[in-house]
Amino acid sequence: MRYPHLFTPITLNKLVLPNRIYSTAHAEVYAEAGGMPGERYIKYYEEKAKGGLGLAICGGSSPVSIDVPQGSWKPVNLTTDRVIEPLSRLAEAMHRHGSKIMIQATHMGRRSAYAGDPWPHLVSPSGVREPVHRGNAKAIEIEDIHRIIGDFAAAAKRVQAAGMDGIEISAAHQHLIDQFWSPRTNQRTDEYGGSLENRMRFGMQVLNAVRDAVGADFCVGLRMCADEFHDDGLDPETLKNIAQIMSESGLIDFISVIGSGADTHNKVANCMPSMALPPEPFVHLAAGIKSVSKVPILHAQGIRDVTQAERIIANGLVDMVGMTRAHIADPHMIVKIRDGREDQIRQCVGANYCIDRQYLGQDVLCVQNAATSRESTMPQVVTKNKGEKRRVIVVGAGPAGLEAARVSAERGHEVILFERNATVGGQVNLAAKAPQREQMAGIIRWFDMETKRLGVDRRLGVAADAAMILAEKPSIVVLATGGSSHSGQVPAWGVAEGLAVSSWDILSERVAPGKNVLIYDGIGTHAGFGTADFMASRGSQVEIVTPDPKVADDVGGTTFPIFYRRLYSQGIIPTPNFWLDSVYAEGNKKIAVLRNEYTETLEEREVDQVVIENGSTPNTEVYWALKELSKNHGQTDIKTLFDAQPQPALGQKLNDDEFLLFRIGDCVSMHNIHGAIYDALRLCKDF
Repeated sequence: MRYPHLFTPITLNKLVLPNRIYSTAHAEVYAEAGGMPGERYIKYYEEKAKGGLGLAICGGSSPVSIDVPQGSWKPVNLTTDRVIEPLSRLAEAMHRHGSKIMIQATHMGRRSAYAGDPWPHLVSPSGVREPVHRGNAKAIEIEDIHRIIGDFAAAAKRVQAAGMDGIEISAAHQHLIDQFWSPRTNQRTDEYGGSLENRMRFGMQVLNAVRDAVGADFCVGLRMCADEFHDDGLDPETLKNIAQIMSESGLIDFISVIGSGADTHNKVANCMPSMALPPEPFVHLAAGIKSVSKVPILHAQGIRDVTQAERIIANGLVDMVGMTRAHIADPHMIVKIRDGREDQIRQCVGANYCIDRQYLGQDVLCVQNAATSRESTMPQVVTKNKGEKRRVIVVGAGPAGLEAARVSAERGHEVILFERNATVGGQVNLAAKAPQREQMAGIIRWFDMETKRLGVDRRLGVAADAAMILAEKPSIVVLATGGSSHSGQVPAWGVAEGLAVSSWDILSERVAPGKNVLIYDGIGTHAGFGTADFMASRGSQVEIVTPDPKVADDVGGTTFPIFYRRLYSQGIIPTPNFWLDSVYAEGNKKIAVLRNEYTETLEEREVDQVVIENGSTPNTEVYWALKELSKNHGQTDIKTLFDAQPQPALGQKLNDDEFLLFRIGDCVSMHNIHGAIYDALRLCKDF
């Protein structure tokens, strides 16, 4: 075994776990109406169990009290007995595969928004407002405290009745328990404020009530922070003191440790570290807690690689490592490790597409694995086709084309992949040029290895045209030819005359960055800021202009703060609420004419270089050349596609000179990486 420490069993109370990797509680945004786990929820976790995971903790921020709004994160509702039956089905599904399942229970306190059912008055120790959720709260009263303590106990009884294996009480991310702990949010003068003993009183009462409700043999854990990173908050020494007291109380069986507070946008970005942060940035804080704890220490945050995880356990820094986003990317990673197939693991790159969607109130999805959370309709493991072997031609080796080639080859077909560039990857290669985004290349690295392993006939540096494709006598042609920079959309921008260049020109290094630069970002996603960061890091003075309310407006809650750290540290000038009207030359300078979104006022900027980021426009030349020659006229039946059913055209008998034609990804219209990969998977899984 290359990973002996990871595969050493561990015992939590009466639970014996076969390995030291677990999946942490996180807001999945999958629960159905009323906060009930449904088929999607259960299958998402069961897939991890099939993949060898020993322990999953589900239900991130699942409320115990009815005065916590259900919120955009769609948590599991632990306030009602109705949750017992669906939780029991979840537990049964996990136990079938030898895995254990717990759930996180909490009261959010001020960390929410009141403007949603049931429109409560939020509570917090001293009524201090929470910035991220704009959580206006009243100062909690003694009667509320007693009610909520009872709610925790009742929720724990429901979890136990459902046959779950344990419960994790959250005192992290500045929920109600650690709102009492922290001097930042607790200015009370009664028995719940002032001294540390008083500030810990509420949490101790909650844990006593929970333990009384479930008994000594049921596993109870505590999730807590190890440093709030606020001058007026909890520091590491205070939190070590709290952890030691809690671990010696006899009330808990483990402590799950995270780094960083979460009540400001900047601190939220620390909680789920993206690729921009160093690996395992807070393991030292967890190790500090372990040094004083009498119970096992669990820790997650930026641990995405199995070698990294083995080293952390081997060095005794913590007792278990959380690899949650790693399991979102590849729920079968444990089995692959066990079987010596580490090179087949689809490794998380830390793009944070998953958690950023959650912060937008959208369901958690993986940027590179379109099957995750769609297990009812999309295969995590593609099986061989039992019908005829087909000759499949895929044109374009960006993420859509690579997934089409991979899935078609897994289905057992003969696959030829054409790519006009000398390397695979498409636009992802450009995205990986941006500082803090280099690990995006890991998405392509996996596809590169898998298409080679599966024996795809890869013809790189070949710009396939219609004649070349037809000469291969295909049964199916999948066009994934992507798009081209849409920087010429507005003639007055002057791209055709050389007055402006595209972000693609800059990131591909076809054009050198200028000294004084204006970047116009008409899209508001990662690309515009990535280009600004790329140029600023090479010495350009950059102003980034966008018609959106803020720069990187369409970037999620754990990523845009990282961008803004870079923006301010590099002196990038943000100019929101302006359109680029035109560009003209004046001597050897470029004049960019900007129009205010709200006043229509014009402004001018004199710069050395104007750079346009305006997304992509589809490459359709090959499609139109083949459309009328194809049996299905290039049409994808969208009803069957959206129903995850095989395309009707696949059931037709083809003559030797006939073929089916489909197109996916950006050559239809601009999508993101996940959208392109999903396009390919849901089409090609039925070839």
